Amino acid sequence: MIKVRQSGIMNCFRIINITDMGGSLRSIGEQLKKMKKILVIIPAFNEENGIIGIVKEVESLGFDYVVINDHSKDQTLDILKRNKIEYLNNPINLGIGGTIQTGYIYAFEKGYEYAVQIDGDGQHKPEYIVEMLNYMKESQCDMVIGSRFITKEGFQSTYLRRKGIKYLSFLIRILTKRHITDPTSGFRLVNRKIMECFMHDYPRDYPEPETAVAVLKKGYKIGDIPVVMLEREYGKSSINFQRSVYYFVKVSLAILFAAWSYREEE
Repeated sequence: MIKVRQSGIMNCFRIINITDMGGSLRSIGEQLKKMKKILVIIPAFNEENGIIGIVKEVESLGFDYVVINDHSKDQTLDILKRNKIEYLNNPINLGIGGTIQTGYIYAFEKGYEYAVQIDGDGQHKPEYIVEMLNYMKESQCDMVIGSRFITKEGFQSTYLRRKGIKYLSFLIRILTKRHITDPTSGFRLVNRKIMECFMHDYPRDYPEPETAVAVLKKGYKIGDIPVVMLEREYGKSSINFQRSVYYFVKVSLAILFAAWSYREEE
């Protein structure tokens, strides 16, 4: 039994059981899990229809994982309990930022060397985790992003969002002199140094572009690899058409503030 501290304005605790997977090595993913200690962080908000599928995919690769249930209003929590899925439960809705930060706090405090976040709606394929880790080792990156826009295969999002993502990529390049092809991608692998940074400082809303800038301005290295993403099959995106303008204005200001706040370490 372990005690886990959750992020957000409240210091909340929950007791969970961690299953010792043990046994013989069944796959490349399981070998990496034992050798490199990777934790897969799966945020979930109202994902009752798809969460079982993504968890089974991760389990089939042999990785440790934890689902962070962000106070879902549907049957997500009941499904996690009935199926004995490893999870943390936010007692209040913390939003995507607080939910992901909870996962990073858990990963760091449990001693994992790497953490990878994937969406709970099935858009991200866990099979790319091995490739992301290999790229991180070869390139000596501190963060690796799975990008939709390198080979431009699979689901590419809507036209307006693609234009917005291109704008954010341009803005980040101006501010950091680094090119990130998919700054809004939530498919990310980080090492322990970045985990520790995220434990103490992580944006509440729309964190991906802002954290990319913060990581770069702190002197860390980001790389990206091509991945194929799937269109959301179940659930509802947290960013709808009405909020798109608000999103890009707020994220632009957050990026500018992050670039001004952090100083690159020599």
